[in-house]
Amino acid sequence: MTGDIEQSSRVRFPGISPRAYEHPADRGALAVLRAVPAVAPILKAVAGAFSERGERLLQVASSVRVGPKQYPQLDRIRNEVAATFDLDEVPDLYVERSAGAYAYTYGIDKPFIVISTGSVDLLDNESLRFVIGHEMGHVMSGHALYNTLLRRLIDLTTSFAWVPAGAIAMRAVIAALREWQRKTELSCDRAGLLACQDPQAALRTHLALAGDLGGQVDIASFLAQAKEYEEVEDIRDSLLKLLHTEHRSHPLVVVRAAELQRWSATEEYREILTGTYPRREDDRPTSNLTDDVKSAARSYKESMSTSADPLIKTINDIGESVMGAAGRVWSKVAPNGASE
Repeated sequence: MTGDIEQSSRVRFPGISPRAYEHPADRGALAVLRAVPAVAPILKAVAGAFSERGERLLQVASSVRVGPKQYPQLDRIRNEVAATFDLDEVPDLYVERSAGAYAYTYGIDKPFIVISTGSVDLLDNESLRFVIGHEMGHVMSGHALYNTLLRRLIDLTTSFAWVPAGAIAMRAVIAALREWQRKTELSCDRAGLLACQDPQAALRTHLALAGDLGGQVDIASFLAQAKEYEEVEDIRDSLLKLLHTEHRSHPLVVVRAAELQRWSATEEYREILTGTYPRREDDRPTSNLTDDVKSAARSYKESMSTSADPLIKTINDIGESVMGAAGRVWSKVAPNGASE
């Protein structure tokens, strides 16, 4: 087990906005949703009133609420992570009995975090800090509200299954939300890294989730698996990858590990550690809508243009051809002097 990093040596982020760590595709999708004034109140009315109180009561009755006298080490980590992110209110944390290794965040008005005993047993303190930081990222970004919408839509699919058109439309919406949901996990992995500020602790977490029982996995070989997965040469494998991820709420763990390790080496991450990051006081619901949507589009374009996946490359090549043809047509029919 790796020793803890001293709390005094960790950087704190006064007033940090979730925009600092949110993945561009996650941020772009949320910006569009938040720009519609009626969305949040309706979702809160439908989802929050009926589920949050019941789920909280269930945890109180069946799990251990972390505090100074119950899992005191986890309580210390919980409070330190909240201090790192400069949170006025520290989310409640519950430990529930399960052999599986997982954690999740529930609730809208007062979100709370649940972590399994399997995670507590499996992970060292710094990896647990990464996990708790990841879940606090969900809290800060307000992901629970939109995840609730996704759960409601999935529940409704059974009602629409007998109507072909309704089922297809619902599946399209769910698929789009699933894609966004997977991007939220990449966002919150970044939040977890900002909480622990130790890329190796984050990597140990991903190794454990993939199957490492403690020092039995070679890191270079593990990350090579991500490269192998990303660079398949047969389009049949590309289609299988789509099928593997269609119904998943999280990206595949090897892919998550590689994605976060790449981000930990960026100038963006280093700038946040030196105090250059967006502040909550500057956040406005719609002020950055255009920039966020453009950033999301750039993110998808870059991932396609750099991908070695044959299906993604084919889609990208077709898109470039269509855009080129459209540009040529526009140049012929547009009025003289019209700007692009």
